[in-house]
Amino acid sequence: MNIFKKISFLIGVAFLISGCNIYTQPMLPSYSSSNLGTSANSQESIQVTQSAQSVNETITTEGVFTPANKGEVKTQDKTVVQRIPFPENEYKSLATTGSATVKGKIFITTAGGNRVYGKNTRLYLNPVTSYSTQWFNESYLGGAKMSKVDPRLFNYLKFTTSDSNGNFEFLNVPSGSYYLIGVVKCGTACGYDKVKNIRIAKKISVFGSDIKEEVLSKEIQ
Repeated sequence: MNIFKKISFLIGVAFLISGCNIYTQPMLPSYSSSNLGTSANSQESIQVTQSAQSVNETITTEGVFTPANKGEVKTQDKTVVQRIPFPENEYKSLATTGSATVKGKIFITTAGGNRVYGKNTRLYLNPVTSYSTQWFNESYLGGAKMSKVDPRLFNYLKFTTSDSNGNFEFLNVPSGSYYLIGVVKCGTACGYDKVKNIRIAKKISVFGSDIKEEVLSKEIQ
């Protein structure tokens, strides 16, 4: 993977794991359906370069911030929740090889009952740790903005791309618990005046050679 693709990928990850549940973002480079269930270099660890870290910092902090009390930092008009220190020992204890499969479909259901599928969209498996659980509770469920991600996190993410019908598949997943995360684009069909990216996440667990089928969906009111 060349440096441009690495930077584009990290921008996508940063938007998924920081920010509000509904947001806009640049178009990411797409993968063909033949790449489903694999990451670049066969899901090997992503080595984050210094330039990629700079891009990640710019995206996830939403500009320069100054320290505030109680673990929070202030931007121009928003409060950003400070992430806990990266729990390196937790991540080092995670399994690195596996034989489980996680597959399913990603979509949102509009107020009118119609489904809008996540077509050719990125999905991620983020291992459950104290670090990712803070993100899930504070950002995904609570809607808070988060401070920048520790770049070491990117070494532990698994990713894939859905097909044109919203079907996705992760292969060779190690046993454990994960946050399954994806995005569906929706505009006028969801009542918006422009296309927005709607983030969806849920907690799942796999063991051994499980073949786990998951529906990753959300209702839009």
